[in-house]
Amino acid sequence: MRLLPISTALIAAALSTLSFAAPTEPLNYNIINLTAEANREISNDEMHATLYIEKSNKQPAQLATDINQLMNSAVAAAKKYPSVKIETGSQSTYPIYDNDNRKLKEWRGRAQVRIESKDFKATSQLIAELQQNFQTESINFTVSDEQRKKVENELMIEASKNFQQRAQSLAQAWHKSGYQLVSLNMNTNSYSHQPVPRMSMMKAASNDMAVTEQNVAAGESQMTISANGSIQLK
Repeated sequence: MRLLPISTALIAAALSTLSFAAPTEPLNYNIINLTAEANREISNDEMHATLYIEKSNKQPAQLATDINQLMNSAVAAAKKYPSVKIETGSQSTYPIYDNDNRKLKEWRGRAQVRIESKDFKATSQLIAELQQNFQTESINFTVSDEQRKKVENELMIEASKNFQQRAQSLAQAWHKSGYQLVSLNMNTNSYSHQPVPRMSMMKAASNDMAVTEQNVAAGESQMTISANGSIQLK
């Protein structure tokens, strides 16, 4: 193979171009990262409850029939409360063996219903009615999507104003004429603090015994919007 000679002048020109090329992006100075927040206490306006039944029978078909009848009765009872939404949850059937774990003793089934509503009184009445056959697994309170979005929008504006005030204060502290926004991210954080109802501890002694409706306290949730960003002082 024949090697072609390379001009020394060509190499020098190439190195000169690389050494003295101007940077493609200017360096940024006077960049400051800062954070501002806005928060608010919001009353929980939505109630969620999960109830369940557990039945046993030696015949799986009869067990399924018993559970289906009770589930159907729960859905029918909920129709008397139009403001309450009810849906069926998880269901399972599994075998129960004797102490030696060899002989099949019976079949056991478990089924859930989930309830959701902004009408606390109607929800409490329905739960009390269902507790003649069902047990309460959990009750919790949250902020509805409509209320959450409304407050989020308000807090985003408030957090943005707080960010601008802090940025302007920093510009004055550094004796600058002003600032330019470089980047900004908005983050949402919320948590709920609420009393725990005692409904989950209640169970009717028999189907003929009515369960007293319970007054509930929904508690509040705290929502925080954080504005994280960078500014460049002028």
